[in-house]
Amino acid sequence: MNFGQLLTAMVTPFDDQEDIDYNRTRNLVEHLILHGSEGLVVAGTTGESPTLTAEEKVELCRFVVEVADGRVPVIAGTGSNNTKATVELTKRIEAVGVDGIMLVAPYYSKPSQEGLYRHFSQVAAATSLPVMLYNIPGRSVVNIEPDTIIRLAEIKNIVSVKEASGDLDAATRIISQTPQDFSVYTGEDSLTLPMLSVGGAGVISVSSHVIGDEMKDMIDSYKRGDVKTAATLHGYILPMMKLIFAQPSPSPVKEALNYMGVSVGSVRLPMIPLDDAECSALHNMIDIYQQKKVASI
Repeated sequence: MNFGQLLTAMVTPFDDQEDIDYNRTRNLVEHLILHGSEGLVVAGTTGESPTLTAEEKVELCRFVVEVADGRVPVIAGTGSNNTKATVELTKRIEAVGVDGIMLVAPYYSKPSQEGLYRHFSQVAAATSLPVMLYNIPGRSVVNIEPDTIIRLAEIKNIVSVKEASGDLDAATRIISQTPQDFSVYTGEDSLTLPMLSVGGAGVISVSSHVIGDEMKDMIDSYKRGDVKTAATLHGYILPMMKLIFAQPSPSPVKEALNYMGVSVGSVRLPMIPLDDAECSALHNMIDIYQQKKVASI
C-alpha cells in the first residue's frame, strides 16, 4: 500500500508545562502539509511516544485526524513491547479514524524472530486497519530480519514497512520478495534517494519538518527521470539531514522548528534540549538554507 512518497514522523508539540499543546499541533500539521508532507505519522518515536500516556496518544491522534481532514493519511504509532497493550491501544486509536497504524519492533525484550512474527500477526488480527511494520534496531535492539518481514507481508493487512536499519541490501530483498502492493519506506532521511533507486516507496522523514520542500523536489525529480537534479538536491540537503540527527532525535528538529517560527516547545525527559553550541550550529545551518531559498526566488 502506498501512503505517499514523503511522510513526516511528526513531533509532538508541548506547552511550557510539557502538556500537549493542541494549538501548536494544529499549526504544525498545516506547516507540514504546506511544505510537501503527503502523510503524517503521529505518536511514533519522533513524537516521543515512550513519554506519552495511552490517553494522550488517543487524543493526539483524534485531533490530528480532525485537522488533517482527509487531506493526507494519518498513521498512528501504537506499537510497544507489550502485545496485549498494543492490541488494546490499536483498537482505541482505530476508533478515532486514523488511516493506518505503525508497529515498532518490541524494544528491550529482544524477542526471537518467531516472537516478532507472533506479536505483529496478533496485533494485525485485532484491527481492520492497514499495518506498517517499523524496523529500527538502533533503538529497539532487535532486527526484524527480511525473512520475517517477507513472511508477515503474507498477512492481508500488513501492507508496509518503515525500514530504518540502514541496510539497503535487506530493503532490496524485501522489495523483491514481497507482493507488488507491499511498500517499503526508508526511515533514514539520508537514504531517501538510494531507497527510491532500489524500488522503495519513499521516506518517513524527520528532516521534512525543516526541508520538506527540498525533499519533495528531490523525490519528484527522481520520479520524472531527472536523476541528475535529484542527486544534486540530495547533496544539497544532506548536511541539514546530518545535523538534524547530530543529537538524539527529536531534540534537534524541535529546536529547528522553534527557531523557524513554528513553535513546538521542548522535549520531555529523558530527552533534553540542545546546548548553546549545538543550537548555534543548527541555527547557522538553517540561516544558510533560508538565504539560499530566498536567493533562488
